[in-house]
Amino acid sequence: MSPPDVSTADQTVKPLPADALIIVPVRNMVLFPEIVLPITLGRPASIAAAQQAVREQRQILLVLQRDPEKEDPGADDLYRIGTVANIGRYVTSPEGGHHLICQGVQRFNISEFVTGYPFLLARGFHIPEPTTTGPEIEARLVLLQDQIRETLDLLPRVPPELRQTIEATTSPGLLADLAVTYLDASPAEKMEILATVDLIPRMDKVMALIGRRLEVLRLSAEIGARTKQSLDSRQREVLLREQMAAIQRELGEDSSNKAELANLEKSIVEAKMPAEVEAASRKELRRLQRTPEAAAEYGMIRTYLDTLLELPWALPEHKDIDIAEARRILDADHYGLEKIKKRIVEYLAVRKLAPEGKAPILCFVGPPGVGKTSLGQSIARAMGRKFSRVSLGGVHDEAEIRGHRRTYIGALPGTIIQAIRKAGARDCVMMLDEIDKMGTGIHGDPAAAMLEVLDPEQNGTFRDNYLDVPFDLSRVVFICTANMLETVPGPLRDRMEIVALSGYTAGEKLEIARRYLVRRQLEANGLTADQVDIDDAALRGIIDGYTREAGVRSLEREIGRTFRSVAVEFAEGATEKKHIGVADLERVLGPIRFENEIAMRSSVPGVATGLAWTPVGGDILFIEATRSPGSGRLLLTGQLGEVMRESAQAALSLIKSQTSALGIEAGSFEKTDIHVHVPAGATPKDGPSAGVAMYMALASLLTGRTVRNDTAMTGEISLRGLVLPVGGIKEKVVAAAAAGITRVMLPARNRRDFDDIPEEVRNSLEFIWLQKVEDAVAQGLQAAP
Repeated sequence: MSPPDVSTADQTVKPLPADALIIVPVRNMVLFPEIVLPITLGRPASIAAAQQAVREQRQILLVLQRDPEKEDPGADDLYRIGTVANIGRYVTSPEGGHHLICQGVQRFNISEFVTGYPFLLARGFHIPEPTTTGPEIEARLVLLQDQIRETLDLLPRVPPELRQTIEATTSPGLLADLAVTYLDASPAEKMEILATVDLIPRMDKVMALIGRRLEVLRLSAEIGARTKQSLDSRQREVLLREQMAAIQRELGEDSSNKAELANLEKSIVEAKMPAEVEAASRKELRRLQRTPEAAAEYGMIRTYLDTLLELPWALPEHKDIDIAEARRILDADHYGLEKIKKRIVEYLAVRKLAPEGKAPILCFVGPPGVGKTSLGQSIARAMGRKFSRVSLGGVHDEAEIRGHRRTYIGALPGTIIQAIRKAGARDCVMMLDEIDKMGTGIHGDPAAAMLEVLDPEQNGTFRDNYLDVPFDLSRVVFICTANMLETVPGPLRDRMEIVALSGYTAGEKLEIARRYLVRRQLEANGLTADQVDIDDAALRGIIDGYTREAGVRSLEREIGRTFRSVAVEFAEGATEKKHIGVADLERVLGPIRFENEIAMRSSVPGVATGLAWTPVGGDILFIEATRSPGSGRLLLTGQLGEVMRESAQAALSLIKSQTSALGIEAGSFEKTDIHVHVPAGATPKDGPSAGVAMYMALASLLTGRTVRNDTAMTGEISLRGLVLPVGGIKEKVVAAAAAGITRVMLPARNRRDFDDIPEEVRNSLEFIWLQKVEDAVAQGLQAAP
């Protein structure tokens, strides 16, 4: 016979001993002599062994391994009895699989293993098939044939070829081997038959195996014949389950399932569920007991029960809150934010005195990087509770909050229930991060689903769609974060107490960098304080020249960039301590990115400096105005919103009504076009608070008097010349101080916000309070040249 066509491996195998057989370990199957079976190869050693046998046209020895899970079996992992086989065909599939068609030849007893090759070899002796005859063997042969015929009659869909092969087999040993090959016996039972050489013991063992199988088949046939005529479709399903249970009892396979169900029932008792939830759990447990394990519904019910049992239903233990320790934790974790810390301490004090009361839902609102999320972690530490964070950014499906109903494949509880299950506590501190970033899609509004979660009057009976039983959320401490409130629906905003966090001043950023950021970046970059230090002047230089933000994230990144340059030197073998000063910044971080442009941009008439609020903090805004011969048109550019355009029109109308007071020729408007531009035209701008700056830019243009370059202003104007209050005063004033402004003009009705401004900023600025626009003209415009 010519060898099959196989791909040869690029490796040289030293000559194999002529008296040794190549071993191919197999798992979960046993090949008997004279039987033809397909074998799939997956392990590299088995593939190499089969290919070597094909190349040398040698027989192989198939040996069952004791542990089917072991990937690389050795000599100690194999049985000592195997089957010598001829390779009839070697096939490689297009997917890269390797398959053999093998025919068993003879039993083989291994006496020693040969190592030193890419695969195992064995020496031993062949076990010839007994040829003993006699009345006892003939009687067993007849009995075995009868058992096989009855088994085939009771089995459905038996191939005719198998029945013909059985009838044509007259050898007692071959018939026993053939019967056990197709019998659903375990590999260990088949191995026991293979190791039994004598015919009488071998046939007795095979008949015992077939006898046990026959009992099960007879029982199933008897039950089916007795009730077949009187069953409808529903009763037939029940009967099939009873048959399966009977078969499992006969095979001894139902004991583990019973123990598992008993453990589930015990867990339900120990979970201390509310009465309604316990009743629902027991109902599902009864359904599980009636459902066969093979059914798809079994896994769904089991997953549901596991979810219920993993939730913390029992009432949590009362933990006393130490207010002094809470203050210490807040001060250690966060610098500044005195009003925020005071509100948190008040919140904790109320929770200490009234632990059963309905505490408000705090919502921290502020620009990125000011410490909103870390405040929630500090509250959890101060209360001694577990912390769980749920990110709501980009959530646009209501089911992500409330969960999916169990009728859907792969259904899961909502994010709220999953967070509680992960925390393992009913009284955890749950941070709902970026609540303003939720969207609305075709699957409902998640913000509407949050209404019940964040309402202390309703969340005591929160019902997740997957659980379909109430869960008490009233003990959970909810803390929300947002960058801006405009995108949060009104009903949801009404359920929360807003705690505003503004940006840090330069002095606060310097202190934060000293206390936290430098240490954190040293650890992140594998450095120590003994290897590198950075002075305050360098930190101040990074704050002023390389970052412009409300928080400190960019500041931390720039400090990290600075340390990484030093890390390279130490990685290359430097040993001396490095010092980073102001002179090193430009070499490491590049040229200064932000510089003061106030004097240059406001040194001509028609330019005023305004103050603006953005979601990431305050900023300065330049209003530029110019005129040209024309027909009295007003041209507005700079991607201004509708409200800001109206502010410019109102400012021009107010200027026209005050021509005599300002010394402007009334007829000049009809012959002149006025163009108002706000630079950074790629950035949309809107809002009424630039009214005063618009008015001052136009007054400066038309009177020829320049606006003081050390002064910035904000405020809405009316056609009567009143300066109306605006929001974001703290952020705007902090931005003015950071930009080098020394005087700010604010609406007089915003004096109530003066205490919110950091003391460091208050001491560095001169405040001018405006009642009317005439006050701005008097304080802001310089005398005519």
